[in-house]
Amino acid sequence: MNKLFYHYISVSMVNTLIHWSVFALLRHGLTNSQAIGNFAGFCVAAVVSFLINTNVIYQYDSSAKHYWPYMSAMGLMSIVFGLLADRLDILGRYTLLSFTIFSLICGFLYSNRTFFKLSSKE
Repeated sequence: MNKLFYHYISVSMVNTLIHWSVFALLRHGLTNSQAIGNFAGFCVAAVVSFLINTNVIYQYDSSAKHYWPYMSAMGLMSIVFGLLADRLDILGRYTLLSFTIFSLICGFLYSNRTFFKLSSKE
């Protein structure tokens, strides 16, 4: 499990850079909304993460059946984090940091305990 976790962390570091870049571009270039920036950044990074994790780390053919419930739940959480940050006037870096930690933990647990376990039984 440790080796798998380190691979997952490596992919997550790349995804974090993607997420934060999209967030910054949208937040400082197009809109001041952390909710929009965090959601869009999450979506772009999550697609990259899913493709890398299914094809490289887990070497499993991707399945939309298991992908969309996770994406929907985490996408909603990215909006909630952004809306709370906008409402409480929290700095964007704290929004990104807290959501990154939250999504890293949730994503790893979901990938290992739900998504790929369910997928391998089909």
